[in-house]
Amino acid sequence: MSQKGPKNEDFQTREYWDSRYEKEDGDFDWFKKYDEIRDIFLELIPSKQSRVLMLGCGNSTLSADMYADGYSNITNIDYSPVVIDKMRARHPEMAWHVMDIRELKENSAALGGLGTWDVIIDKGTMDALMAEKGSVWDPSPTVLKNVALEVDGVVELLKPKSGVFIYLTFAQKHFRQPHLERPGLWEIETRTLGDMFHYYLFICRR
Repeated sequence: MSQKGPKNEDFQTREYWDSRYEKEDGDFDWFKKYDEIRDIFLELIPSKQSRVLMLGCGNSTLSADMYADGYSNITNIDYSPVVIDKMRARHPEMAWHVMDIRELKENSAALGGLGTWDVIIDKGTMDALMAEKGSVWDPSPTVLKNVALEVDGVVELLKPKSGVFIYLTFAQKHFRQPHLERPGLWEIETRTLGDMFHYYLFICRR
């Protein structure tokens, strides 16, 4: 008998991710791997010395691949202590912190202060935050609050006149852009990736 997969809403819980990471010893990447988006990242992050913050890093290879490509100032956060311990042991050359992306502003001192980050990257983490039983057309108040906490925290952490937020998702523009809009604080560009099955890259520039 096949084992049942996780429910959609499980992706919102720390318990699910801790349990999953306890069982997973290798790497796992949602969506695109670095070599598939490298040219875009080189365009968006031209300086290899940029301070890069990876939100909800999980056990993705993205940070390690970027580091191997010369990006030497990467900090990774995830609210699962299980995966942070594993990734810190695997890649001690980078910084790893147990941290909730909904509490970025509160934890800003541990991250070097507000307005200090050149680049912040979310590769599918907001998607997990938005996973729930209900309709994608009508997110629950809890989801709306959680996403707003993440986005507002990102705005606060980015350098005011040069910071960039890069968000890679499977969700189309009309499902995600309304949650990203912050009039007067940044401009949003959307790019479509892929030929058959599409992914979407939101680029928010301060």
